[in-house]
Amino acid sequence: MARESKASASRSAGSTMCLSTRSLGFQAVTMEEGLLNRIRSSLATKRDALRQWAQTASPQGMRDALGPTGRAPFDRHLAVIEDALEQAEDNALGICTVCHEPVESQLIQMDYTRCVCLEHLSERERHSLEAELELAGAVQRSLLPQRPPEFPHLEIAAFSRPAQIVGGDYFDFFPFAGGRQGVAISDVAGHGLSSSLIMASLQTMLRTLTQEHASPAELVGRINRLCIHNIHFTTFVSVFLGAFDPSSRQLTYCNAGHNPPVVVRRQGTDRGETGWLEPTGAAVGLAEESTYSDQTVSLAAGDLVFLYTDGATETMNTDGALFGADRFASLVCANASLPAQDLIQAVRRDLEVFAEGAAPADDLTMVVLRVTR
Repeated sequence: MARESKASASRSAGSTMCLSTRSLGFQAVTMEEGLLNRIRSSLATKRDALRQWAQTASPQGMRDALGPTGRAPFDRHLAVIEDALEQAEDNALGICTVCHEPVESQLIQMDYTRCVCLEHLSERERHSLEAELELAGAVQRSLLPQRPPEFPHLEIAAFSRPAQIVGGDYFDFFPFAGGRQGVAISDVAGHGLSSSLIMASLQTMLRTLTQEHASPAELVGRINRLCIHNIHFTTFVSVFLGAFDPSSRQLTYCNAGHNPPVVVRRQGTDRGETGWLEPTGAAVGLAEESTYSDQTVSLAAGDLVFLYTDGATETMNTDGALFGADRFASLVCANASLPAQDLIQAVRRDLEVFAEGAAPADDLTMVVLRVTR
């Protein structure tokens, strides 16, 4: 059965600059408009908040907050923000002063004053910046499970790789109401630091609210209500949330606009048959008045559920061809007898061979649940 993966959202590209392109006499090259707008909005909000604080803080409160250096560094910080906003208004923000091309998006999202591409930095500067980026990646990795949980009647394995230093994919395991094992996989539309921050917020909501809801659909609906009109929730998020009951071998799930997981049956009359756990509602933050429903699938010993993000099915080779959902399901089925972790490794190898060395364009996350007995 042919499938179509979730459409890729806007890709962040570009970063910052200290001189106007008009003064340099070059044709204007600007960062991606959506990223520029987000930075402009963020800077304006920060500037207004700092101004408000400076106007309302008591003299003692200001002295305590500013410390021994006094007011001057604070005023310089406001000036830097104002300068960046002026550059944004002139479409001059985000261009390398050396090569006049957009600076890497992950750099400007980490520091909007960056005005030189990574490749033009000195060796010392590059090592320092790479250390900061690695730290950002380490912080995000610490939010993901370090090892799969041990749970009755389930073999669990997982893998996640961001396309950039930090990414917008998320997976997690947690206790679900009724003594069930909860599993979640999610894909924040977009890339980079902004997506990773939304991912971290989603993790907090899931872990905070899980025990309050017996139904995955009710929990996803609650999260959608919290996000849909939140001005800081600037994109949408696909979420698959499942709860496995070890006594009944049933997986109850809500699929909020996520790539349909693949189910492979390994016993009985359905042996070797593949199926899909189709969406039961829209992605979180994507549609007004969204409704979500639960679906339940009965599993037997040897059956497996393979969850993934669209970095798998949208892996692209050097000719621009996509790996595709049907090819992916066939690959999973052909290797379904392997242990869960080996299955993930086999899929990774085939995706890498298909890509023919092309750099990954999207984050990739995979989770395998296999019923053991």
